[in-house]
Amino acid sequence: MLWGSNARETHPIFFHHLLRGVRNGGRLVAIDPRRTSSAEWADLWLGIDVGSDIALANAIAREIIHSGLADTKFIERATTGFDDYAKCVEAYTLERAERETGVPASAIKEVADAYGRANRAMICWTLGITEHHNAVDNVLALINLALLTGKVGRYGCGLNPLRGQNNVQGGGDMGAIPNRLPGFQDLEDPAMRAPFERAWNAKVPPKRGYHLSQMFESMDQGEMRAVYIVGENPARSEADQTRAVRLLSGLEHLVVQDIFLTQTAELAHVVLPAAAGWAESEGTVTSSERRVQRVRRALEPPAGARDDIAIISEIAQRLGCDWGQPTAEQVWDECRSLSPMHAGMSYARIDELGGIQWPCPALDHPGTQFLHARLWKDPVEGPLAPFSVVEHDPPVDKLSDEFPIRLTTGRRLDSFNTGVQTGAYTSPLRKGEALLLSPADGARLGIADGERVKASSRRGSVEVPVSFDATLRPGLAFMTLHFPDQVATNVLTIDATDPKSGTAEFKASAIRVDKIA
Repeated sequence: MLWGSNARETHPIFFHHLLRGVRNGGRLVAIDPRRTSSAEWADLWLGIDVGSDIALANAIAREIIHSGLADTKFIERATTGFDDYAKCVEAYTLERAERETGVPASAIKEVADAYGRANRAMICWTLGITEHHNAVDNVLALINLALLTGKVGRYGCGLNPLRGQNNVQGGGDMGAIPNRLPGFQDLEDPAMRAPFERAWNAKVPPKRGYHLSQMFESMDQGEMRAVYIVGENPARSEADQTRAVRLLSGLEHLVVQDIFLTQTAELAHVVLPAAAGWAESEGTVTSSERRVQRVRRALEPPAGARDDIAIISEIAQRLGCDWGQPTAEQVWDECRSLSPMHAGMSYARIDELGGIQWPCPALDHPGTQFLHARLWKDPVEGPLAPFSVVEHDPPVDKLSDEFPIRLTTGRRLDSFNTGVQTGAYTSPLRKGEALLLSPADGARLGIADGERVKASSRRGSVEVPVSFDATLRPGLAFMTLHFPDQVATNVLTIDATDPKSGTAEFKASAIRVDKIA
């Protein structure tokens, strides 16, 4: 199940592997509001209404339970909370799910039967699931399906969030999460802080930090007056772009460390030119399958640009901490000494084995192929896996007579994020930004294909050319954020955020489209 992911365009290398599975007899189900280029390869496409993923997942679960396809043995030995979960999903009949999601009841039943009966099945998702005000609950709904059918911790099964960049997983592993130290160790646990405090000869603040949305709230309240941004372009990538630029522009001190002079860097008081991590630096990256691999310098950085480690080390020295000039391997070895799940991953072993999957607690450990294989041991190792009770909660930005069209956003194959890394290069696929509408909506609005219109939300307006797209159903529009200098898409998006993850609801804005006089 490819859920909320147009992997054909956003993860094309992964999609080639997926297609190989399809050609070998695997069945592909695509769940997406648009009939994307990925959905065109699917055996079945469920054209779900934006923001109704929990209703669909709960209805699939109810059908699996009623059909006797739940893995009761696995549930009894390896999970908790099933009874409460079963009571929750009982309310999500096929008829209710059809009303909430727009997906025919027969299609929901077909997917439930296929997933429930399959010996091996995987659920993959991306930002179509997580860029919502209830992002964590959406993910929990998918986890519930895997637990319900015992499709975790074994070959050919699992839950796979497809990462948008080559080291998103590694960033989290290294502690780039407000409440975690490297190795996902709890920052608020004194026992887990203690080894870091001994190694660093400093106290680690015991209170979790802010996630990105909380940082902007803090700027808005005048509490956060200085910000240091590394490799991020929030002046173009944040929801409600107008607000983001206003807050960044109002800081007393803004430092940006990046490989390009981004729109955010143009607002900075200090810019630190950095080396490109994928070609001009040494280090490691961690893939979606938890495989830690080496990155080797192929080119020297251009004059004036420096490696991130060198920049940060010099800042530390000027703040009174002399770290010397550590190499990437020395930094990694310190990480291994403090993060048990990385302890056995020396550079030599990573080179020898072509990468190692964490956890790898010792130098004689081969790495862990299946993260949750422990759930199949008798008795189960570690904590049991919890079911989560989650309820359907529609998008915050409601459709109305004034704003009747649902705008969802995403990426295209030819470009990347805010266009910083791709915009300067030509591509025969690239057509620039456009508001994609269904031909039926174009006819209803009296708009011609290619006509320039004004698209407005409750937060602002942009002028943008229209392009008719037959993959869109009436009432649904699509844009990217690849061309912010042409069209500031995120002026339209809403910054309603998930309280658990801080993720903004990029995928569900309400807009109207007006002809320009």
